[in-house]
Amino acid sequence: MKQQQFLNLSTAEEAEDRFWQAVQPQPCGEEQILLENTRERILSRNVIAQHNVPFFDRSNFDGYAVRAEDTFGAQETAPVLLKLNPEVLACGVVPEKSVNPKTATIIATGGVIPRGADGVVIIENTLPIEADESGEKGIQVLKPIVPSGGISLAGSDIGAGEVVLRIGDRLGFRETGTLAALGKAKVWVWCRPKVGIISTGDELVAPGKHMELGKVFDSNATVLAHAVEEMGCEPVNFGIVPDEELRLEEVLRKALKLDFVLLSGGTSKGEGDLNYRVFEKYSNPGILVHGVALKPGKPLCLAILDGTPAAILPGFPTSATFTFSKFIAPILRTMAGLSPEHTVSVKANVPVRLNSDKGRTEFHLVHLVRNDAGYSAYSTGKGSGSITGFARADGFMEIPRNTEMVEAGEEAKIQLLGKSARPPDLMIIGSHCVGLDYLIGEMQKSGVSCKFLAVGSMGGILAAKRGECDLAGTHLLDQSSGHYNRHLLTPELHLQKGYCRSQGLLFRKDDSNFADCKSNFEKTIQKIINSPELCMINRNRGSGTRILLDRLLADQRPAGFFQEAKSHNSVAAAIAQKRADWGIAIRSVAEDLGLGFFPIQDEEYDFILPKNRLKRPEVIQFLSLFEETKIRKNLIKLGLKTQR
Repeated sequence: MKQQQFLNLSTAEEAEDRFWQAVQPQPCGEEQILLENTRERILSRNVIAQHNVPFFDRSNFDGYAVRAEDTFGAQETAPVLLKLNPEVLACGVVPEKSVNPKTATIIATGGVIPRGADGVVIIENTLPIEADESGEKGIQVLKPIVPSGGISLAGSDIGAGEVVLRIGDRLGFRETGTLAALGKAKVWVWCRPKVGIISTGDELVAPGKHMELGKVFDSNATVLAHAVEEMGCEPVNFGIVPDEELRLEEVLRKALKLDFVLLSGGTSKGEGDLNYRVFEKYSNPGILVHGVALKPGKPLCLAILDGTPAAILPGFPTSATFTFSKFIAPILRTMAGLSPEHTVSVKANVPVRLNSDKGRTEFHLVHLVRNDAGYSAYSTGKGSGSITGFARADGFMEIPRNTEMVEAGEEAKIQLLGKSARPPDLMIIGSHCVGLDYLIGEMQKSGVSCKFLAVGSMGGILAAKRGECDLAGTHLLDQSSGHYNRHLLTPELHLQKGYCRSQGLLFRKDDSNFADCKSNFEKTIQKIINSPELCMINRNRGSGTRILLDRLLADQRPAGFFQEAKSHNSVAAAIAQKRADWGIAIRSVAEDLGLGFFPIQDEEYDFILPKNRLKRPEVIQFLSLFEETKIRKNLIKLGLKTQR
């Protein structure tokens, strides 16, 4: 079978322009729907008020309708006396009597202002006068009012003939409330474009189904369906289609009856490129783009199939999400009647060097953290296969196709993925720990938003020195003194003791290679290091665990040495799934997955803080957790011992 090679990669700009020109997106017609069905729909016509809102002059509070000039000069020591009219204006009551000079009428909040009155005195600024011999009642006015005081005049909110909502507005609860206030029972909206979503691949499993080795949960279908809804469109999910050409052709024919079709499953250059082969059978005009000089998103395919716009998105979640956002979302927004989305960007310092593939424009996802001068942009460190990369990123930076790296310290333009770069209440950078995960959860429960970046102990210390975080988690041993973390302090940094944890050797309990571990640890270590059949899982450079491993290994490079995990959980998972045979991690993750554990070293996991953050309420709250009995008990359950 002929492989489909990316021989003529389009630039991102060329691909966007070619697809846009071919589709020529326009709204898909309009329809009139009932008010109760309008939430999240897009207006196709301006909404013009037919009546004033309020419809009549109305009272803003409970009190008395009066002539403002009759209250001039009123004060508590010299109140103004007004005769009370024999009428009570509750809500919905139409006044029958005018307010003549030196008279007042009882009125409720929202009541119709009677003829002659031009203001309302709030009831708290009056005193009642008992009926006189003739039976007439009155009030004492203790404070004056100005003309129109206490009144909402007819049309003061919305005037008849005013454009209240405009074409292209998305209808949320505030807008639908406005429509109801205008008396609109039906509204003209754009028809929602129907977008077919097809997931392809024998490896895919629907969420909720049983997971097996080699399988992948189909996350793209959910992501794309909800993304399509945010664009003002209606998703139509055709489910998972196996790698069968005839079956895919059948499903695609049905989907092409809709307004747009999205396939997720990739367009690789191998023999398994089923999606592309099926697309190739269509014309009018057929495939427009196959392969873009872009990272992530190189295998993107854009087409018009028998008049219907269609795209094959990469199978990896981050690639699929990114290419959708860049190439598909603007077209769907236009088809739905939405205006183009305005992008927001900020300048940020890049603290760590970033490498890039020369020849492809790279969009690099980043986390934003505040520093004393503005922002720093940390790479998410997630590849195109990451599910969380796009979801957790704050923005992305564009690295030009001829740039091989962005040096540490360079300033970069970061396009935000949200409306704003609101920093979390508590920023934590450094080494990962299950105890820290627990503490962050407790802070979040109390309403304090937290963000954690796992960059290793040394990366956390450097971030604290740059003023980029409130707390840096670290567990670095000073060999000369035998103390943990104290040697990292500078005059600007403070050490907060955390808890002790046990690091040790992880392995599968049924692996006979580790049977002598307890009786002869040194012999076991040398055996597994020297065995080409036993594969280790390493930790990332800069982590405290990596320093422990480097000391254990000396200059030796066992099988699997260059395979790095960024967390203790990842080490345990690799061993449990037999992708590795041994590694170093903390006791709790071994117990969670039923792995064998032999302790090597108890270490101190502490927090280093910039001294200028010590008085922040969120920092004080975090540090106070260690004084709570409940917190200490739960840390002990995780295999951690607090330091008192």
